[in-house]
Amino acid sequence: MSFAISVIGVVAVAWVLAYVGAPLWVWTLASALAYAAGVVTGGLGAVASVVLGVPLVLLALLNVVPLRRALITRPVFATFKKVLPEMSSTEREALEAGDVWLEAEMFRGRPDWSKLLTFRYTELTAEEQRFLDNEVEALCQLVDDWKIEFEDKDLPPAAWQYIKDKGFFAMLIKKEYGGLGFSAAAQSAVVTKLATKSIALAVTVMVPNSLGPGELLMHYGTDEQKKQWLPGLISGKEIPCFGLTGPEVGSDATAMPDSGVVCYGDYHGKKTLGIRLNFSKRWITLAPVATVVGLAFNLRDPEGLLGDRSKSEYGITCALIPAKHEGVHIGRRHYPGAAFMNGPIFGKDVFIPVEWIIGGPAMAGKGWRMLVECLSAGRGVSLPALGTAAGQAAYRLVGAYGRIRRQFRMSVGKFEGVQEATGRIAGNAYTLEAMRVLTASAVDHCAPSVVTAIAKYHMTEMMRKIVIDSMDVMAGRGVQQGPRNALAPAYKATPIAITVEGANILTRNLMIFGQGAIRCHEYVFPEMEAARENNLAAFDKLLFGHVGFSINRGIRALTLGLTGSALARSPVDGPMATYFKQFERFSAALAFTSDVTMGVLGGELKRKERLSARLGDVLSQLYIGCCVMKFYIENGQKAEELDHARWALDQCLFEIAKAFEGFFDNFPVKPVAKVLRLAVFPFGNRYKPVSDQLNARLADQIMEATDLRNRLTSLVFVNGGPNEATGRLEHAFNLLLKAEVPYVKYFKAMSKGELAGTDTASRLADAVTRGILNAEEAQLVAEYDKVRYDAILTDDFTPEYIKGDFSVPTAGSRADILAFTGSLARVA
Repeated sequence: MSFAISVIGVVAVAWVLAYVGAPLWVWTLASALAYAAGVVTGGLGAVASVVLGVPLVLLALLNVVPLRRALITRPVFATFKKVLPEMSSTEREALEAGDVWLEAEMFRGRPDWSKLLTFRYTELTAEEQRFLDNEVEALCQLVDDWKIEFEDKDLPPAAWQYIKDKGFFAMLIKKEYGGLGFSAAAQSAVVTKLATKSIALAVTVMVPNSLGPGELLMHYGTDEQKKQWLPGLISGKEIPCFGLTGPEVGSDATAMPDSGVVCYGDYHGKKTLGIRLNFSKRWITLAPVATVVGLAFNLRDPEGLLGDRSKSEYGITCALIPAKHEGVHIGRRHYPGAAFMNGPIFGKDVFIPVEWIIGGPAMAGKGWRMLVECLSAGRGVSLPALGTAAGQAAYRLVGAYGRIRRQFRMSVGKFEGVQEATGRIAGNAYTLEAMRVLTASAVDHCAPSVVTAIAKYHMTEMMRKIVIDSMDVMAGRGVQQGPRNALAPAYKATPIAITVEGANILTRNLMIFGQGAIRCHEYVFPEMEAARENNLAAFDKLLFGHVGFSINRGIRALTLGLTGSALARSPVDGPMATYFKQFERFSAALAFTSDVTMGVLGGELKRKERLSARLGDVLSQLYIGCCVMKFYIENGQKAEELDHARWALDQCLFEIAKAFEGFFDNFPVKPVAKVLRLAVFPFGNRYKPVSDQLNARLADQIMEATDLRNRLTSLVFVNGGPNEATGRLEHAFNLLLKAEVPYVKYFKAMSKGELAGTDTASRLADAVTRGILNAEEAQLVAEYDKVRYDAILTDDFTPEYIKGDFSVPTAGSRADILAFTGSLARVA
């Protein structure tokens, strides 16, 4: 019995040491004390003393660093260097681009929650807020999205001029150069609001502020280049585009065939050192109207004219070229799912001076690093703003429609089947705004490359889900296109956000975990660097630190799983405490699973895209959960907001568990998969989807005029008036809030056949006669009923208009339609 107790005691001590992450010397000391106690008390016989003494001696020898390095680390080091996957210079540059931020805490298994809680959101300055309230509002008033998309296929001239005059293309350019110098948070808010009015308008504004000549010039341009180009870019005299993608190169920009060869040529009648370019670019936003083209190409210098005769292949280089430069041809327009300017650019034997390289000849071959550094930040602002716009607009419009539209004598938003969709809209919209605020603020502090990839992928995917759910709810009202329909343009444009700045398939399967596992891990990238530098001493320290890290995270994951995360830490009390603990549990599980996976699969993991994508999903959901918890806490932990936060966090936990399940089911080494599954889910996967009850509460809230609704949809453009797509539903909803009580009384009486009359007016008169309504209530109901019916109508057009003759009226007379239908017993 005493022996069993001793064994249990030893195991318990070892478990505690592993759980707290005790260093090697503590393990050695504890093992020596346990061994000595066993010998002194007689608990260990002669044979047991010898058997257990050998590993104790070996453990002690591990503390002798020179001996350990020679006997253990050196052969491991040699093997590690052999199995280490090759990394091209472009892969290295992409990997090193940007900064490691909060995502590292999620990957390390023991998050330092203070980094989340003490991080400050970027607050808009008074100047930024005025711009949002005035210039952005005015620009929205200048555009008619239906005319843009169906008739003109372009922004109106007044909008173009206003964009130029007010510096919308120069939000990113710092004030020291004459630009607006807006924060990433302000740019995000501007793009979000514009997108709620017109996707084409938002894309037109956002692209030069995302990846364009302005940003590249600020960061890398020579003083002469800044002096030449920035004033025109700021004033709007110059319209920029950037030629990166082409027929043979989409997400894999490093494979571009566009080439430049250093040579001498004639420029302005003088022999000039320059570059002979040949290129064919596609899908370039603003190309059809651009006056200056940023161009990426592969540079070669076979004659060593740049001064280094040992180097002929320089790689990707970026240059700035006037659109009217000889040999540059702007092709015809592409036409994506929105009417923003987009098209091809061609060039054959185009000669440019080497000084046109952004940053001058010294930056030859450094274009890829320039691009990924700028793109990693821009990816966290522009496209996430489009996703947020979809969420905010849907929350406001679909919620209003669900309350206004009645079927089977009940608001459609009260049907459980509809609530399944509207609850998701509400939850995802809340999640999107939480992600937008934190991610944009992060970009203001650093350049978090992994976080921005997470934001781009998941926020555009949420956009897709929200738009589809919205279409399901609004049905024919969302399908029939026309000036009344604010939803169809977003439905058409959603694939744009999914595709650009790195296709979502690539982002999920290659970037998030592939970059995150290496950059965010405490040991992996330093170990790779030690191997590249052949630094055995550094590798030895990292190796044994890594082993201890893996043991600790494995035991922590199992312990937290066994205890239901009870031993995890929460930095706050209240309803968020349990979520902080759950996320710490899964952080440990991710760290342990990743370490085992990399150890077992090695370089093969790079080709196991679906496996790495699932681990990327875990990392992503951990970050999304952080965004939501931060958002809820920063907003004052309001009671009306709690259900939205719980919905989002329950969804994150469910998605994490689902990703782990898919990973374990498909892991190629089944015994390892079983061990991993046991460590992560010792009692099985008990995480469920968001409950119907919680989802229903959000579906109810989305139809209410609450403070939360106003805060979550604060960036929706609502001032277009009752004849504009959003304004029409907004007007009807606001009138319903005043008229709903008498309208419901009238509607119930009418539905029961208690009112005489064949039209609304006569039935209301009878309702007044019977005392069901008073005269004032009847007038209010009549006004609302007219507005309600107009709000649910869809557009219709003449055949001539559909064929493109826009000189004829766009639709039949609304007055005629309402007069005709006014005599009907509209009981639906």
